[in-house]
Amino acid sequence: MSPKPKSRRVLPEPPLTEEQQETWLAYMRVKLRLNYEMNRQLQTDSGLSLADYDVLNALADCPGGRMQVGVLAARIAWERSRLSHHLQRMTARGLVERSPSEQDGRATDAVLTAAGRAELDAATPGHAALVARMFFAGLDPALLPALRTALEQVHEQVLAEGTLPRPVSQHRLPGLYPGS
Repeated sequence: MSPKPKSRRVLPEPPLTEEQQETWLAYMRVKLRLNYEMNRQLQTDSGLSLADYDVLNALADCPGGRMQVGVLAARIAWERSRLSHHLQRMTARGLVERSPSEQDGRATDAVLTAAGRAELDAATPGHAALVARMFFAGLDPALLPALRTALEQVHEQVLAEGTLPRPVSQHRLPGLYPGS
């Protein structure tokens, strides 16, 4: 993946206002603690790490449970080398397989195995319950639309300024939502 050219935009002085600094620190506190808690819950309840769950979740969202490794790396925002090493460990555990890409014979696909799907299906309800308790239970439901809009805007800016290609669209996993 070739890096995007650096932005030529001039940063304001100072780069962050006091409100921006406090907001960023609040975000970092949530991100770091929530990642810790999600990883701990997944490992305790299912033996999966949060990294395993991210890979399995992305693959489960794709037709045939398969995705080119480079596309998967962009989807979960990992460097290809990190993903390659992690897929090696997951392959050894029978959660995924690697095979030549169906679209491009020069590329490799990561493929969700039946065992990987079963592990994901078993882990998802507990993971979703933790997210509901830790992220949404303390949040005024009236703030959800504004929070979603803000997060979507930040994500678009990260995509515009970042170095990874735009990821493929993400869908909801079946079984977590009424009527799915």
